[in-house]
Amino acid sequence: MTSLPGAPPAPGLGPPQAAPDREPPGRLAYRGPSACAAAGITYRQLDYWARTGLVQPSVRPAHGSGTQRLYSFQDVLVLKIVKRLLDAGISLQSIRTAVQALQSADLADLAGLTLMSDGATVYRCASPEELAELLRGGRGVFGIAVGAVWSDVEQALARLGAERLDTGESVPVAHPEDELARRRHRTG
Repeated sequence: MTSLPGAPPAPGLGPPQAAPDREPPGRLAYRGPSACAAAGITYRQLDYWARTGLVQPSVRPAHGSGTQRLYSFQDVLVLKIVKRLLDAGISLQSIRTAVQALQSADLADLAGLTLMSDGATVYRCASPEELAELLRGGRGVFGIAVGAVWSDVEQALARLGAERLDTGESVPVAHPEDELARRRHRTG
């Protein structure tokens, strides 16, 4: 168990695998409304967090009026984690530290990470032993399994618009009812 500043990357089990008909998360970018919907925040929060530097888009920041921010999968994951930390009453200073650590980590390492907080400090636990040590000390009162948040974000983004990073073209939205309609049409 380590507090986030300067902690070594957590050895994760690896990120959940993308659906076979969907691009891997690291090759897509999301506009603000899609990022908001997946993270469960308002556009006003997204804009404020970007302007204050809490969570800025890593793909493309806004440059003046009329430009659209583009967020990576990792950015959207961090947005959802920030929302959960804020909802739990974690201090903004601890959240900023957590954001820096999450954004600088390799995407593949995040899925095996658990964040714990005592309200003052955010800790990252990479193993059950580290988690038990934190709880034994009586400090951990709130936890986030990043892998579970990853799955939530991935499922939400699969139903929302995205752009390919390499070409900028739109990725079609996957709707389960569309697959069912296609199957019915083939059998009928």
